[in-house]
Amino acid sequence: MLNALMTRLETGDTLDHYRLDATVARGGMSTLYKATDLKDGRQVAIKVPYEEMEADPVLVERFKREQQIGQELDHPGVVKTYDGEERSRMYMVIEWVNGRLLRSILNEADKLPIDRAVKLTLGICDALDYMHKHGVVHRDLKPENIMVDEKDNIKLIDFGIARKEDARRLTYAGPSPLLGTPDYISPEQVKGQRGDQRSDIYALGIMLYEMLTGQTPFAGPNPLAVMNERLLHDPKPVRKLRPEISAELQEILVRALEREPRHRYQTASEMAWELEHPELVGVDESIRRPAGGLRLPGRRKLLLYAALALAPIALFVLMLVLARR
Repeated sequence: MLNALMTRLETGDTLDHYRLDATVARGGMSTLYKATDLKDGRQVAIKVPYEEMEADPVLVERFKREQQIGQELDHPGVVKTYDGEERSRMYMVIEWVNGRLLRSILNEADKLPIDRAVKLTLGICDALDYMHKHGVVHRDLKPENIMVDEKDNIKLIDFGIARKEDARRLTYAGPSPLLGTPDYISPEQVKGQRGDQRSDIYALGIMLYEMLTGQTPFAGPNPLAVMNERLLHDPKPVRKLRPEISAELQEILVRALEREPRHRYQTASEMAWELEHPELVGVDESIRRPAGGLRLPGRRKLLLYAALALAPIALFVLMLVLARR
């Protein structure tokens, strides 16, 4: 009964030494408040789980994992969770981030200028690269989980379904909000696989597509249909929706949205490198490659071309040596 009473928090209430100043958002598992730390006056965000979540051991473990991940990561592009102290109930204290959600920006602007979309993507790549190198996969990247400040610096938020490489597997319960968001979930997650850093890269590709075109690449009458679309069809080429997009940028999107993870960018830094060096991204629009076919990143493609060019020379030298024997 005590937990039930404590769950009904209102603006103006005090939770230990935090004053709840405003309700920011109500999600599927918790409520997020803007709050003031009465000890030092700093602004923070307080994430309080619902009563039914506190009764579910699996959800409690996810909540604790999110808190642990936020405490361990230290990067300007990743929201920080403050260390736990003695608390009267379960809740999380998170760095307060000034800015707007990328979703709010997209709702107002529809599609973004190409340079701005690339800049935001590079910021996300940098944060992802840091996370992935520390063994953390976000698994729920979407515009609702990206904060953008006035200088277009980004910060990743909400690690509710993130996982660590060394964490034990939680029970799989079929498609649900715990597995990602239908518009941004990767094909492998749709199939019930855990997903890894390449799943985050796929979601980033979806977001870049949306920033450039004002729409996500897959649609359907319901969430299951949307998820199924990415297993059966390729996205419509972005240059058909926005002709001023370069062929190189379109190629980068194709590589990020490969259906098979092994054909995708393997790291966020690899995607960032090509975004920063589009002139080295090989494009051959005269050839229609099969869906899911291997597309090599620029540096690898240059090495492949060099190897192919040298092959006849090597063969000639070998034949010459054999002829003289």
